[in-house]
Amino acid sequence: MSHPTNGIDDLVHQRVRLGILAVLAEADRADFTHLRETLALTDGNLSRHLQALEQAGLVSISKGFRDRKPRTWVSATRLGRRAFAVEIDTLKALVDRYQTEQQRG
Repeated sequence: MSHPTNGIDDLVHQRVRLGILAVLAEADRADFTHLRETLALTDGNLSRHLQALEQAGLVSISKGFRDRKPRTWVSATRLGRRAFAVEIDTLKALVDRYQTEQQRG
């Protein structure tokens, strides 16, 4: 029998990347500023994590203008949404296992 932690995806599970995917799971897209403020990150830190997620095909990044100001928009891809859902299921399995063991005492 495999332990639930074997299913944790190191790319997705990292706190900032998990946070990015969690925010994007709640919306079709989010702008860079919203992600930076919501997750309390610096521009450079957020950029680095977005780059890792984009290279893995988990997010797509587009640039445009809103009210004549440049904006960067981030969306989770189908693969990104699936990776997030799998990670959540894995964490649920880990919690369930822990709670079962605690009840056994």
